[in-house]
Amino acid sequence: MKRSNYTNMRLLAALTAVLGLSTVSASAMHIAEGYLPKAWAFGWMAVCVPFVAAGFLSIRRKVERSPKAKVLLAMCGAFAFVLSALKIPSVTGSCSHPTGVGLGAILFGPTATTILGLIVLVFQALLLAHGGLTTLGANVFSMAIVGPIVSWAVYQGLKKAGARPAVAVFCAAALGDLLTYVTTSFQLGVVYGNVGEYLTIFAVTQIPLAIAEGLLTVVVFNVLEKYSTAELRELSVL
Repeated sequence: MKRSNYTNMRLLAALTAVLGLSTVSASAMHIAEGYLPKAWAFGWMAVCVPFVAAGFLSIRRKVERSPKAKVLLAMCGAFAFVLSALKIPSVTGSCSHPTGVGLGAILFGPTATTILGLIVLVFQALLLAHGGLTTLGANVFSMAIVGPIVSWAVYQGLKKAGARPAVAVFCAAALGDLLTYVTTSFQLGVVYGNVGEYLTIFAVTQIPLAIAEGLLTVVVFNVLEKYSTAELRELSVL
């Protein structure tokens, strides 16, 4: 990456982070503080532990292999922070938001994106009252584990099938977003016994936002493809 482009990427990441901190607080579709019984809350935390451990190892390997990728990694984290902090009222009476984890999963893989999602969710819980600390495990599982795995698997599958990068990125980001909230619906529905109702409120509401996130992710990916081709090839994205 040329020095000017490298500087521009750093400025973009910093600006995105600042915009995220200025986002209004929201009690949106992250599971709110205290909304899960203690057994379920701590159970989800336990489930997330191996994914988090694998995520740290994945990031260390990728950064050691490609030091310049740290800028892209920071940008992916800021991108996820901003998108998942947005509060958008829905017709069902709830509030909805994109997740932003698809881009990180496409560039760095699902386990590395788990760490980005964890950091994003911790900051949102502490700074924006968005989600919660007791429900952190459940939110990490849906947004930072299931979402990235789906996005990565869809992108890799379409890439191998010969799909255009824009198509693969769109489908990966949109489906990763949507499956995050399908997972959230099951997490709540299993506890309170009305999975279908939560699917109607959360998953159906999320469809237009998933499409919007897919389109936005394509725009960002196209910029990266133009100015950071070498880095994307080092990460085996292209």
